[in-house]
Amino acid sequence: MNAEKNSTQATDDTPEQIRVRVEKRDRMLAAGVNPYPVQLPVTTTIAQVREQFSHLSAGEETDTLVGVAGRVVFIRNSGKLCFVTIADGAGQRLQAMLSAAEVGVDSLSAFKTDVDLGDHLFVYGRVIASRRGELSIMATNGEAGSGAGTFETAPAWALAAKSVRPLPKTYTAEDGTEVSLSEEQRVRRRELDMIMRQSARDMVRTRSTVVKSLRQWFDQHDFIEVETPMLQNIHGGAAARPFQTHMNAYDTDLYLRIAPELFLKRCLIGGIENVFEINRNFRNEGADSSHSPEFTMLEAYQAYGTYDTIAQLTQDIIQNAALAATGSTLVTLPDGTEYDLGGEWAQIGLYESLSEALGEEVTPQTERAHLLELADKHEVEVEDYYVDGKIVEVLWEELVGDKLWEPTFVRDFPVDTSPLVKGHRSQPGKVEKWDLIVRGFELATGYSELNDPVVQRERFEQQSLDAANGDPEAMEVDEEFLQAMEQGMPPAGGMGMGIDRLLMAITGQGIRETITFPLVKRI
Repeated sequence: MNAEKNSTQATDDTPEQIRVRVEKRDRMLAAGVNPYPVQLPVTTTIAQVREQFSHLSAGEETDTLVGVAGRVVFIRNSGKLCFVTIADGAGQRLQAMLSAAEVGVDSLSAFKTDVDLGDHLFVYGRVIASRRGELSIMATNGEAGSGAGTFETAPAWALAAKSVRPLPKTYTAEDGTEVSLSEEQRVRRRELDMIMRQSARDMVRTRSTVVKSLRQWFDQHDFIEVETPMLQNIHGGAAARPFQTHMNAYDTDLYLRIAPELFLKRCLIGGIENVFEINRNFRNEGADSSHSPEFTMLEAYQAYGTYDTIAQLTQDIIQNAALAATGSTLVTLPDGTEYDLGGEWAQIGLYESLSEALGEEVTPQTERAHLLELADKHEVEVEDYYVDGKIVEVLWEELVGDKLWEPTFVRDFPVDTSPLVKGHRSQPGKVEKWDLIVRGFELATGYSELNDPVVQRERFEQQSLDAANGDPEAMEVDEEFLQAMEQGMPPAGGMGMGIDRLLMAITGQGIRETITFPLVKRI
């Protein structure tokens, strides 16, 4: 019960600044002052003060009393007048002025002693403009006024939360930018990143805006949002290596979801004809600038659609998200260049574009031996378990995909790498699948969905053979899904898109910047 009054004992190896701040905390508690109060008479946000009183001219004062709070980002203690700047979560700042004449000598002395950079501070007082024209609060003691809840009086200032760990120091880099954290520190200590960098806080808000725009679009087009299991008996819905776990209650091994596809298709079968899910997926694979083992994905299915209609849907939702996040489909990348997500996007054939890059025709009927020769010629690594279509795809990624810049739908993939996709209606050996490439990385994929249960079983059985041949990403035979499909699944178009990659497309940042708390290796 007295835990709050117990000293946070600092060990011998605790940095000096932390020891000093902990001692301040302990001294305040001993004096009966709680540096972590439950509530304070906050009446107004910093944003509201700035909006309502931005018109004040230098030296102009008002009789309006407000109680505001924020994190201390600047302090200047000088004689009988102290200046402090507090900031809200959106980065808006407001100056407060504390004078001995207004708050009293003892209160001003306590402020100088107890308040540090990084603390959360409450200030109560009159709204004024300083002699230099800076919008400010002149701290004073008085009645709390309206909007202060149950408080009848308000202190001129009070700590809302004492920061016992100092903020990192900021230095100027060679290019003139202010730097406080390394890239690695920003990822590992995202809360510090958000404190120190406006752009980190902006990314969180941009991500929220983008996800909101997606939900609004689907709602306006009569799609139903559902939730599907994260723990699954059989991993499926994508070619990926799964994470495994164990459920004690059932004494059974389970997989973390790699994709929601098979459950969303069961919704189609059940009569939810336009369905989507924004979900967390887990793939036990590599991590780099465009891959994360834990990520957020959107999947959507449209009964009686095709890979053509779902391509148009995908273009619409991405352009709508860019408009919501930035106000334009012409987005600005970190280096200042502009990237156009607007208009109608290009479409190319996978085999046709690869043939052009190779200088010779490659088709689904090209012999495996020749595909291996081409891979060797272009120094493309091929694993023994690769099926012919996989060789074609890795050749395409090396020779074409990495060089695509404009938004491009790459169409008509090999059948042996696409077990859930309907065969092409006119081109044997291909399936009706596209990948959307933006600035050299895959942003989304879309299908005309396979709905023939007999063919689906054959495809699953072939996947089992591929797994036995060493493919770690091959799917298992999912009998429950096959039984569902045997009830009759309508023809449909379906798509999947990484939300993190959508943020990459709109902001130009890497995947670890777009994920608020990315998984990183422990040190």
